Amino acid sequence: MSTAPSPTGLSALEARLQQDLQWLCLPAKPWVPQHDPAVLDVAIIGGGMAGLALSASLRHLGVRNRIYDQAPAGYEGPWATTARMETLRSPKELTGPALGLASLTFRAWFEAQFGLAAWDALDKIPRLQWADYLRWYRQVLDLDVQNQHRVKAVLPQPDGTVTLALLNEAASPAQALTVRARHVVLATGRDGLGGAWVPDWAHQLPRDRWHHSSDVWDGESLRGLRVAVVGGGSSAMDAAATALEHGAQRVDLLIRRTDLPRINKGKGAGHPGMIHGYPSLPDEWKWRFRHYINVQQVPPPHGSTLRVSRHANAHFHLGTPVKGAEVRADGALKLDTGKGPLAADVVLFSTGFRTNWALRPEFAAIAPHVRQWSDRYQAPAGLEDAELDQSPDLGPLFEFQPKTPGALPGLERVHCFCYAAALSQGAGAGDIPQISDGAQRLARGLAAELLKEDAALHFAAMERYADPELDGEEWTPASFPAYEEAATDATQVAA
Repeated sequence: MSTAPSPTGLSALEARLQQDLQWLCLPAKPWVPQHDPAVLDVAIIGGGMAGLALSASLRHLGVRNRIYDQAPAGYEGPWATTARMETLRSPKELTGPALGLASLTFRAWFEAQFGLAAWDALDKIPRLQWADYLRWYRQVLDLDVQNQHRVKAVLPQPDGTVTLALLNEAASPAQALTVRARHVVLATGRDGLGGAWVPDWAHQLPRDRWHHSSDVWDGESLRGLRVAVVGGGSSAMDAAATALEHGAQRVDLLIRRTDLPRINKGKGAGHPGMIHGYPSLPDEWKWRFRHYINVQQVPPPHGSTLRVSRHANAHFHLGTPVKGAEVRADGALKLDTGKGPLAADVVLFSTGFRTNWALRPEFAAIAPHVRQWSDRYQAPAGLEDAELDQSPDLGPLFEFQPKTPGALPGLERVHCFCYAAALSQGAGAGDIPQISDGAQRLARGLAAELLKEDAALHFAAMERYADPELDGEEWTPASFPAYEEAATDATQVAA
């Protein structure tokens, strides 16, 4: 007979969470002076996991904030749109964006609905279930998210604010609006300062003959086709499996490496020391850690790889770089690979992302002024890394720093809380294992900065504070006793 607790339901969990927050006196009351009620304390661009965790952290500290996301409600981030994995790659036990609150964890949310036995039987978290959890997270914390608001420009101002030009695409017709905030955070995800990368030769093919794994495309459109997947990482396996499961005639995985990596080296440094100490490491150690992970690469998960290899029409071609492609007279694609030509109908690129400001016109005003690591650090021979060179050189609050001091006043009020922050600040801006630590560190830093900016106002408020602890009737004044000369010799003392 099973003794595992039965599901208690989300209502009971939500009541417990509210009790936890009440016991912890969260959220704090707003305390930042409102110089102009129309100016936000912090505006966050992006309502995915990072944006939600940061918004909650700021709210707990009494800092007013609002999220702007271009997606419809519930479709922020990749989970329910472009992600194609069956499950998350992280261990299910990781607490993710729970901010130290047990009742805010995915496990609490899952067990409340399905029970402990179901949790014990769960291998990894299903992707769409994670999306549902994040929807609940937003709702139960009552976070301020404005959906279908596309950022058109980020414009630092010399007056201590940042202006956001937005397009409200939920309105009909779409409505242009301007928002001002004292600080702006870019919680823009894996492609945060750029976008998907494909080799130059991809652009010589008709655009309907290829997709990047991060594009929105329907697996059903690949039914009966010959699909070439360029890449051998996690997203390559997800893309290949999607094609196979929707009836692709055959799928060829073209993998440049002669073998797939076997060990996720990043897990070898997944401890509190790295989480809290990485930002203070010397440049050379930051570079060595991130470069080593780049070189070693992250292996695709065991289950994701089996999801592909169980299909008889899946073909793994290791040591097979792709040099180019062309459209043949019969309409088929001919790929030029390291092992000879390959016929295909569609190419799926699982080739990752790059920092590329040209792909993000909304950041055009700040892009020329942002200092990169290539402006401050020269890698030792043998450790050169173009991706790391292009990383922004961020300050302790994830803030952009100028190439030329003073050239763009207010640039330091724009903060980079996305994957591009990894070299400067570690993995706390996007990875599930560290997202709570990163969000709370940035939130505390922003709170400290807001206090410093208004120190005189807070001092004046303290001087004006007049809520008495005592009303003057708590005691009765006593009569002071008369002074008597003390005894000075042993006889007097004895007497």
